Amino acid sequence: MNDILVHSEAVLGYGFIPPKYLKEGEDEYRIRNSQQDKDPDSYRALRHRDVEILIKNGNRCSDWDKVLVREPFDATLVRNCEFAGLVRLGRLERMVLEHHDMMLPTGISDSRIISCDIGDDCSIHACNYLAHYIIGDRCILVNNDEIHATNYAKWGNGILKEGEPEDVRIWLDLMNEAGGRSVLPFDGIICADAYLWAKRREDTLLMERFQEMTENAFDTRRGAYGTIGSGCVIKSTHIIKDVKIGESAYIKGANKLKNLTINSSETERSQIGEGVELVNGIIGYGSRIFYGCKAVRFVMGSNSALKYGARLIHSVLGDNSTVSCCEMLNNLIFPAHEQHHNTSFLVAALVRGQSNMAAGATIGSNHNSRAADGEVDAGRGFWPGLSTSVKHSSRFASYCLLSKGIYRYELNIKFPFALVADDPARDRLEIMPAYWWMYNMYALLRNESKLISRDKRITKVQNIEFSFFAPDIMEEAFEALDLIEELVGKAWYKAEGAAEAMAEGSDERLVKEKGRAVLLGKKEEVDALEVLGFNMENSKRKVVIQKPRRAYKAYRHMLRFYALRVLIDYFAERPDSSFEDAEEVLAGERIREWENLGGQLVPRNKVETLVSDVKRGAINNWEEMHNEYARLWAEYPLDKAQHAWACLCDLLGADRLQEEQLSKEVARFIDTTRFIEEQVYLTRRKDYISEFKKATFRGEEEMRAVLGTPESNVFVRKAHNDMERWRARADALLGRLKGEDWTLD
Repeated sequence: MNDILVHSEAVLGYGFIPPKYLKEGEDEYRIRNSQQDKDPDSYRALRHRDVEILIKNGNRCSDWDKVLVREPFDATLVRNCEFAGLVRLGRLERMVLEHHDMMLPTGISDSRIISCDIGDDCSIHACNYLAHYIIGDRCILVNNDEIHATNYAKWGNGILKEGEPEDVRIWLDLMNEAGGRSVLPFDGIICADAYLWAKRREDTLLMERFQEMTENAFDTRRGAYGTIGSGCVIKSTHIIKDVKIGESAYIKGANKLKNLTINSSETERSQIGEGVELVNGIIGYGSRIFYGCKAVRFVMGSNSALKYGARLIHSVLGDNSTVSCCEMLNNLIFPAHEQHHNTSFLVAALVRGQSNMAAGATIGSNHNSRAADGEVDAGRGFWPGLSTSVKHSSRFASYCLLSKGIYRYELNIKFPFALVADDPARDRLEIMPAYWWMYNMYALLRNESKLISRDKRITKVQNIEFSFFAPDIMEEAFEALDLIEELVGKAWYKAEGAAEAMAEGSDERLVKEKGRAVLLGKKEEVDALEVLGFNMENSKRKVVIQKPRRAYKAYRHMLRFYALRVLIDYFAERPDSSFEDAEEVLAGERIREWENLGGQLVPRNKVETLVSDVKRGAINNWEEMHNEYARLWAEYPLDKAQHAWACLCDLLGADRLQEEQLSKEVARFIDTTRFIEEQVYLTRRKDYISEFKKATFRGEEEMRAVLGTPESNVFVRKAHNDMERWRARADALLGRLKGEDWTLD
C-alpha cells in the first residue's frame, strides 16, 4: 500500500493544524494572523463584478468568499488560477516589475494558490503549487513547481514542534564524525556559539543550558506559515518546502530547498542559483550559493559563498568564506576560509579561520583508530599546500604552511608561521619555524590586508580579529621561543655527549638556559648542531628543526613589532595620556591564555566567567550571549594593550617598563617598519627576476606590459604607505616621550 491519502475536495486549503494541537478558541490561522504585517481591516471581500471577471479569466475557487483583497484591486490581472482556503491578495494594479532585464507584469496567472497571503503588486506566474506562505510586497515568483510549508516547519532550527519525537530533531555533528560534539543549529548562531558548544562537552550543565536557550528562542506551536520577504525574486525552482526567506533574496533554478532559513535584506541580499540542493540549514545575510552545490545539515555565515558543486555537510562555515568544488564534512570553520578546488577534502576539523586549502589537499584523509573519531585542530592561517594529505588526529599552530606531501603520521606542530615538509628521501620531517616572517613577508602582510578588504558584512554579529599581530598568535610565538631554547639545549648536550641531561628528571631549566646561551652566541655553534623536535610526529623517524637561530630571532622580532604597534595605537587614541598614565592602566602580569571564539579573541579567564554566567542563569538567551560577546569585544583593545605592555616587559626581561626603554623600542620599531617594507618588496621581486618566469615572454618590455614591475605592484605600494604611516605615528610618540609638542595622527 502506498502513502497517498485520498480526501474530499472540500478539505483543500483547510485543516492546516491538526485539531488536537488547537486550544479552545484557537483556529488554524492563530499564528498566520500574527505573522501578517497588513491591517486585517484593509482587506475586503470580492465584489460580484470581481468574481465575474475572475471566472471569465479562467480562475476557479470552491468558495470565493474566502478570497479577500486590498484596494486597489484589478481582477483582470488574475488569470487561469485555482484558489483554495483563505487567500488574501494585496493591492494589484497594472504595472511591470523588472529584474535583471526580465520584465513581468504584475498579477497572478497559471498558478494554484492555497491558503496564502500575497503582498502588494506582486508578479506570480506559473507557480504550480503555492501553499501556506506569506509573500511580501513586489515579489516576482515565476515558473516554480512547489512552494509550500507544513504545520510542523522548523526553518532549519534544531527544535521540536508540538507532539514530535526526539529522533526528528536536527543536530550538526561538528569536528568529529562520531557525533560526540553535536550542536543544535538555530537562526542567529555564530561560530563563537558553535565553538563553545562543541568544545566544552565535559560541562554537562553548560550543554543543557545551551539546548534550553535554543529551544526557548522559538515558538514550538504548530501552524506557522512560510515567509518570503518583500522584493524577493524566485524563478524556475523545483521544490521549496519549509523555507523562511528574507527580503530581497534571489533564487533561480534551484532543485530543492527544504527546512531552511535564508537570511537576506535590502542591503545584504542572499542569492541561490542553478542546480542547488539545500536541506536542513541556516544561511547568513549576503550569502551566495550557485551551480550545483549540495548542503545538508549546515550553517553558512554572512557574506559567504558556496559555488561550483561544493558539498557542505554537518558543518558550520564562518563569515566571509568562499568554498568551491570541494567536499567538506563535519567541520567547524571560523571566518575567512578559502577552499576553491575540486580535489580538496576537509573532514572532522576545527579550522580557526583565515585559512586556505590548496588543490589536492586532503585534510583528515584517514582515521588512525578503530573508529571514525579522529579530529584536526588547525590554528588561524592554516595553509596545506598542493596535494597534501594529513591524517587524524593532528594539530597545527597558527599560520602553518604544509609543503606538498603525504604526511603518513599524526602531527602536532607547535611553531606558528612554520613551513612543514616531508622528506621521503631521507625519511624525516622538516620544520622551519617563523618561515613566513623570514621568507614570505609579502604574502603574510597581504593576507591581513585582503581579509579586511573582503569583509563586506553590514550586520556584524561575529566579531573578528583579522591581524596576526594579536595576542593568541603572539602567545604561540612565546611558546615557540621556549621550545626552541629547549630543543637547542638538548641538541648541544647531545653533541657534547651529555645524554643524561636529556633523561627524564633532568633540570629542564638548565637545558633551556644553555639553549638560550647557544642561540644568542655564535651562529656557527648553532649551525653545527642537529636540532631535533620531539612529540611533533607520531613516528620514530627524525623531526629536524631548520634554521633555529634565525627563527628564534624572528619570533622576538615580530613580538617586539606587535607590542609596539599596539602601544602606538593605544597612545594615538589617548592624546592626553602620559607614560605614567599608561603604566598605571597597562602594567601587570601577561595574560598567557586566550581563546578564539569564532574569530574574536578573549582572555581565557573572561571566557570562564562568561560560561559561568550562562550556567548560573545570568545569561538566559542567545541575544544576551551575543551582547556579552559585544561587551568583551569593546574591552578587547584594552586587553590587547595590556598584553602588549607585558610582552615588551618580558622581552626586555624587566619587571617594570621604563620610559627610556619604551623610547628605545619605538626607535627600533621604526627600523622594523623599514625592514618589513623592504622584505615585502624583495619577496615580490623574486617573481620578476626568475629566469623561468621570464621564459614565457619575448623580452623585458612584454613582461612589464603583462606583469608590471615590483615597484608598481598594488600591495607593494600599499605596504610602503602603511609603513610610512606607522613611522609617522612612531615619530609622534617619540616626540611625546621626549616632552616635545607633537600630535599623533
